[in-house]
Amino acid sequence: MSQIERKPIDDDTKELLKVVSDADIEELLSGAFNIRSNSGCLGRQDSENIIIDSKEDGPGLVIHIKPGTKGEKVFIPACITVSGIDDLVYNDFYVGEGADVTIVAGCGIHTTTGEPARHNGIHRFFLAKGAHALYEEKHIGTGADETTKIIDPVTEVFQEEDSYLEIDSVQLGGVDKTLRQTKAKLDARATLVIRERILTDGEEEARTEFEVELNGEDSGVNLISRSVAKGNSLQAYQSNIIGNTKCYGHSECDGIIAEHGRVDASPKLVANSEDAQLIHEAAIGKIAGEQILKLRTLGLSEEDAEKAIIDGFLR
Repeated sequence: MSQIERKPIDDDTKELLKVVSDADIEELLSGAFNIRSNSGCLGRQDSENIIIDSKEDGPGLVIHIKPGTKGEKVFIPACITVSGIDDLVYNDFYVGEGADVTIVAGCGIHTTTGEPARHNGIHRFFLAKGAHALYEEKHIGTGADETTKIIDPVTEVFQEEDSYLEIDSVQLGGVDKTLRQTKAKLDARATLVIRERILTDGEEEARTEFEVELNGEDSGVNLISRSVAKGNSLQAYQSNIIGNTKCYGHSECDGIIAEHGRVDASPKLVANSEDAQLIHEAAIGKIAGEQILKLRTLGLSEEDAEKAIIDGFLR
């Protein structure tokens, strides 16, 4: 089992890792992992079934998960704690035939003064026949409000027949600008499920773009986006599901507006086959007054009642 010796981790990075990885340091370091911090590597370790190598043609990693691997996790978090960094990384994940694993790869930015900080993670997933994977990512920005924090994730998915990929993506707040782009191509009986939850406030701006090609018979996708736009923030959602054969596609966009927030939902469905079943649902509105009233009768303040509703909606 190869590894890159772990360097000391400062307190700010530890806090970010705990949030974006949803794990304590001991769990994170117990199996396969690579910790990226301020465009460098704080440590790396393989497991028996998960091999992590540096890319030869640019910054980033190649992660190979052996066929038949079951129940393992690999952590690939990235953190920025220095302003002025424009971090770019390319990570490729190859999930072997019949494997069933969890991949955790969030990003946190904590800056207090100085120039804007940005992380752009370009992740490509190649799922072999019958492979299953859960991909979890959490994004958060902390520190001084006047320092711009930008996270621009790009996800590309290629699924062979009978594979299953579930993406659970959460933006917890504090990210000033984000462009979240996802493209996927599915072969026969492959399934893709994406759950996205985004919270924006102040002058923050979040844009999501989905494009999924259903190329194989009985392939399917389920896109679920939930957003809360507070303050003067803007959220824009675009989805494009393309059915090229007998397939199933569903897109659901639900947005809550608070204060002066704005939400723009632009779904698109393209059926190139009479056997393509494609559906879109969208709803945008404010928090219902009766919901707040009900919680206030239980002793909550109006502010706490609103927070409870938002937390439950984004769960």
